[in-house]
Amino acid sequence: MAEIETARLHLRMFTPNDLDDLMLIFGDPDVMKYLGIEAGTTLTREEVEVTLERMIEFWANNGFGRWAIINKEDGRMIGLCGLRLLEGAPELVYAIAKAYWGRGLATEAAKASLRYAFEELQLERIVAITRHGNTASIRVMKKIGMSYENEVNHYGVDGVCYVANRDEFQIDDSPYIVSRA
Repeated sequence: MAEIETARLHLRMFTPNDLDDLMLIFGDPDVMKYLGIEAGTTLTREEVEVTLERMIEFWANNGFGRWAIINKEDGRMIGLCGLRLLEGAPELVYAIAKAYWGRGLATEAAKASLRYAFEELQLERIVAITRHGNTASIRVMKKIGMSYENEVNHYGVDGVCYVANRDEFQIDDSPYIVSRA
């Protein structure tokens, strides 16, 4: 499976040992404010364990998925980023622990994930969806070159959809190294 190094981050596969760190993300109401079917609802340890198992299994079944985001400065797992499928379409997702907000780390991870999707997986189109009020996430989508597509409703949740197409994706000189684990 692939891993990615950026200037400040290491994106790697999740392992069962990531459960406690993932709890810090999915257990924080501020992080969960715009995530999930019911915004702001934190997950129990058992729910996070099932989510972790599903993310690991998704990689095994699809050859892509969500990575654990490791902050190279302190070696901590600080979030997740990568792809999942939303009604059959590849969807870019990301979440960062609150202590690491405001540093551009979500943007760095999301940009690397998008580049991986286009260069390595040769996907043609990636979507990203968020609730209307999630201005930080919308800002990330715009910074990585995604464009507003339309209003959406998935699983009873209203939001906005942004899209990136491979033929329009702009590669910059940001550090980006892919390795096979």
